[in-house]
Amino acid sequence: MRQFTLAAIGVAVVDLIGVGGIGAVSTDGALATGACGAYGQAFGFRDIDAAQNSALQQCNGPGCRVVATLRRSCAALAVDVRDPCGTHAAAHAPRLGIAQNDALRRCYRSGGKECVIRTFVCDGKGRG
Repeated sequence: MRQFTLAAIGVAVVDLIGVGGIGAVSTDGALATGACGAYGQAFGFRDIDAAQNSALQQCNGPGCRVVATLRRSCAALAVDVRDPCGTHAAAHAPRLGIAQNDALRRCYRSGGKECVIRTFVCDGKGRG
């Protein structure tokens, strides 16, 4: 019983830190995309510039650029598995499901035949 009580107190303290603002919660993120399904993603940064730089550094391919910055949101990248160097699309939304659906819809509208989600990312406060 004592272990359960201590665990409950620990959870309550963590909740207070996250909700009450005692500790700074990093919530900025970014998604970068490039040719042939290349991507880089970042989340949990203290500012957008740092998140964008991290996402760009992780993107290993030609033509990488930031396609979404995240603050209390999510982003997704869809690619055509028949031609990964061809059709691709990214989307940004407050919820993960919306971002994924929008990315798939855009991929198909751009001529994709078998679009799938290649990656997705939510920032620290994004709702998955």
